[in-house]
Amino acid sequence: MVELPLIRRVPKLPPRPDDGHKGLFGRVLVVGGHEQMIGAPVLAGLAALRMGAGLVQVALPQSVLAQALSIVPELIGLGLKGSSTKALLESAESADALVIGPGLGQSPAARAHLFGLLKLDKPAVIDADALNLLAGQKSWPARIKLRAVLTPHPGEMARLARVIGQTNVPADGTGRLEIAATFARRIKQVVVLKGRATVVTDGQAAYVNRTGDSTLSKAGTGDVLSGMIGCLLGQKMNPMDAAVAAVHLHGRAGEIAGRRFGRRSALAREVIDSISAAIPRR
Repeated sequence: MVELPLIRRVPKLPPRPDDGHKGLFGRVLVVGGHEQMIGAPVLAGLAALRMGAGLVQVALPQSVLAQALSIVPELIGLGLKGSSTKALLESAESADALVIGPGLGQSPAARAHLFGLLKLDKPAVIDADALNLLAGQKSWPARIKLRAVLTPHPGEMARLARVIGQTNVPADGTGRLEIAATFARRIKQVVVLKGRATVVTDGQAAYVNRTGDSTLSKAGTGDVLSGMIGCLLGQKMNPMDAAVAAVHLHGRAGEIAGRRFGRRSALAREVIDSISAAIPRR
């Protein structure tokens, strides 16, 4: 059994000075999307903006970029052409944080984009199809420079867990904490194992979240969480603190959206709209 100190206090958010400008509040690059799934990176990007990011760029295939930007005009775009990574890596170098994976797909182009980005020394969120691409490798990549927060749901965690010799994810709280911590220690990254009582751990300490309800059991809410974490990484929070704070506030936003629209009916975009109410006023 893994015995870890438990984090009891949620970290404070970065300061928001009155004379601040968008350059002070982080530039986030969201990399994802394909022809059948443009909503996921848009939700992640919008969540990063709502969380307080100064600027968010979404990198999608050129063929769907205009449609994505028409949904949220506050985003800026980068059109990707095939498997070429030149423009993507240039934009990534300019970003303060990356969010990789929402709606990315598992095509050869998606794989090229992911593995090009893994070589950068940047804080990042790795989610969704990016996790599945990593899980499909024969072994865990040895040269990941990203300082990453991985955000698997239990199914994704089960695919990743073979790195530590496991093929299933326990449903009980102790088992979830143990598998997440063991995996985090093995890959030397922060792991957010989503679900009821989401676990956040770097393998040395852990936070077990107590916010949220079944409002969040709907497509798109995981993309919202990725964008929220990406925003805080872009504002220079360390990966563990960023993940803990975002998970806590994501749960609160879900509760608020559930009260406003009903747990059955609230949409991911309404969770985003509830972020501002979830953030403490101070």
